[in-house]
Amino acid sequence: MRRRQRESVGADVARLRGGAAIAVVVIFAVAGCKDLQDKGTSGAPGAGAGGGGGGAAMTAADSLTVKGRAPKTGYTRAKFGSAWADTDSNSCDTRDDILKRDLKHVKFTGGDCKVSYGVLDPDPYSDKDVTYRRGRSLVDIDHLVALSDAWQKGAKYWDAGKRIALANDPLNLLAVDASANRGKGDGDTATWLPSNKSYRCTYVAAQVAVKKKYGLWVTAAEKAAMKKVLATCPGQKLPTGGNPTKAPSRFTAR
Repeated sequence: MRRRQRESVGADVARLRGGAAIAVVVIFAVAGCKDLQDKGTSGAPGAGAGGGGGGAAMTAADSLTVKGRAPKTGYTRAKFGSAWADTDSNSCDTRDDILKRDLKHVKFTGGDCKVSYGVLDPDPYSDKDVTYRRGRSLVDIDHLVALSDAWQKGAKYWDAGKRIALANDPLNLLAVDASANRGKGDGDTATWLPSNKSYRCTYVAAQVAVKKKYGLWVTAAEKAAMKKVLATCPGQKLPTGGNPTKAPSRFTAR
C-alpha cells in the first residue's frame, strides 16, 4: 500500500515538474522574442529593428514638419561654432569623445582623451573594418544630419547656442569610414543612404531622432524616403539621449 502511494506521489511530482518545465519553456520563448525586439543592432546612435508594427521611429517620422528646402545662402561651418567644442565639459573634445565611444581596441596619447589608435569593427556605412591612426586617419566623424542640411531646414533661424549644440551632440555624431562620409556630403535620406543595407533602418531612425529633437523640418521627398526605409523595419525604435539642445553660454559662433 505504501509502495503504491509512493509511486502515485512520484508520478504526480513528475507531472508537476513536466508542467513547470513546459511553462518555463513557454515563458523563455516569449521573453526571448521580446528580447530580440528590444535589442539594438549597433553600438552607434540608433536602435535595432524589432518585430510588430507601430515603431516609434515611423511614428516620429510621420510627425516631422514638411517644408521646402531653404536657400543655402549664409551657411558656413563657423555658424555652428568651432569644430569639436567640449560642450559637455568633460575636458575632452567632442571628436575624441566619439572616437572613444565608437572604436574598438582604443589607444591614447598623453592621458585618456586623445585617441591615437582604434578600429571601426565594422564601419556601419560600409560594413568593413577600418583602422584609425591619428594624423593619417581613414575615419571621419559624421554629422548624421549634416550641418548644411540643418541650416536649410531650420537652423538658419536659431541662435548660436542651439547650432553649437547640434554640431556637438553625440546623438548626431558617428565614427565612420572617411570615403563613405565624403560620398554622403550634405545629403539627406532622399539623396544618400549607407551601402550597408543592414544599417539603413538604424541610420534613418537616428536622423529622424535628431530632426525631431531639434525641431528641424524635412522635404516631402526626404520624408517619403524615410518612411520607405522604416517600412522595412516596422518595429524600429527611436534613439534618445545626447546633450541638451543649447550649448553653454561660454561657446560662441561667428
